[in-house]
Amino acid sequence: MKLNPQSQVQYRVKLATRYLKEAEEAIKRKDYRNTVASSQLCAENAAKAIIALYRIPSWSHDPSHELLEVIQHLKPELRRLAKELAEIARKLAPEHGRTTYGEPTRGLTPWDIYSEEDAIEALSMARRAWKSMKTILKELKIMNNAQTTHS
Repeated sequence: MKLNPQSQVQYRVKLATRYLKEAEEAIKRKDYRNTVASSQLCAENAAKAIIALYRIPSWSHDPSHELLEVIQHLKPELRRLAKELAEIARKLAPEHGRTTYGEPTRGLTPWDIYSEEDAIEALSMARRAWKSMKTILKELKIMNNAQTTHS
């Protein structure tokens, strides 16, 4: 498979944007499990959008290590944002399994686990991840203003 970085990046941007929108809609419905699940997927795909500039992202739900591996390719002034994005992706990664399977050893389903506070925190991280991705891609002239809105 030949890597087309532009199409891979745009694909991940679409995913991150759609998942952020889903997270924002879910919190309005007080669907806290889905807010966290969509927030995690937003952050994961935001990180993978940056990784895709340099290589094919893995299938991991925690792409933070991959993003940190390619960070040296970024302009020094963008590395802080990429590190923040990697940290958000790392923090939210375990939620993929929890929002899917819950905590079986404790007998908790995914819907039993999350509070409004958890959802607000995850959504806040997703928004920061999306904004970091957008800023990096805009600075690298990969995204234009028309592609940098998520509403």
